[in-house]
Amino acid sequence: MNTLPLRHELKYFINERQYFVLSGILDGILNRDPNGDEYNEYHIRSLYFDTVFNNAFVDKISGVQNRDKYRIRIYNFTDKVIKLECKTKVGSLISKRSITIPKLLCEQLMAGDPTGLETTRSGLLNDVFREMTVNLLRPVVLVDYVREAYLHPAEEVRITFDKQLRTGLWSKDLFNPYVPTVPPFDENLMILEVKYNKSLPSYIRDILNTYCQGALPSAISKYTWCRRFEFPGEE
Repeated sequence: MNTLPLRHELKYFINERQYFVLSGILDGILNRDPNGDEYNEYHIRSLYFDTVFNNAFVDKISGVQNRDKYRIRIYNFTDKVIKLECKTKVGSLISKRSITIPKLLCEQLMAGDPTGLETTRSGLLNDVFREMTVNLLRPVVLVDYVREAYLHPAEEVRITFDKQLRTGLWSKDLFNPYVPTVPPFDENLMILEVKYNKSLPSYIRDILNTYCQGALPSAISKYTWCRRFEFPGEE
């Protein structure tokens, strides 16, 4: 049972011009993500899981309001921090459960082996055990991108620019930095994400409205876009 607080999430496709203007403004008024490098960037690679019936993909395409999505995530191509996560969508709101796991367990899950998880004290790992045994949850696609993030303590605002999105196609080799990847977009688009608790501070909303004119909120899913070559026309 997911009891985490639910947050708002807005997503937009933006172009390079909008990005350069908006990121410059946000860099002057918000805090940089402490995980970023000198350019306020870090690389994210996620290995997404889905059931044998592709429930996460089908539910997203079908517009199912309440759904879960499981992934393992690493940063900057290293195995120093490996996170197992479940992102839950409840209507227009989101929450995320996350647990750091050792590489050995990560490799076990990547191999589709849930052995031992039935006795874990982690609710998230228990859910993964159930999904792997009942619905044959298994790894399906690698998703790579570079993230630039800005933070504000009010309402825990987090604004991110996700750039250079690429799909690992049919590879599941999470720790291999040389996996061939291709961009899923036909144009050089970036994804702007805005997350907050109850309300977005008005001055931040005004900045977004001013410098992202023409960018409409969209139900963007990096996961479904990165599987577009398996299911053409469904992104």
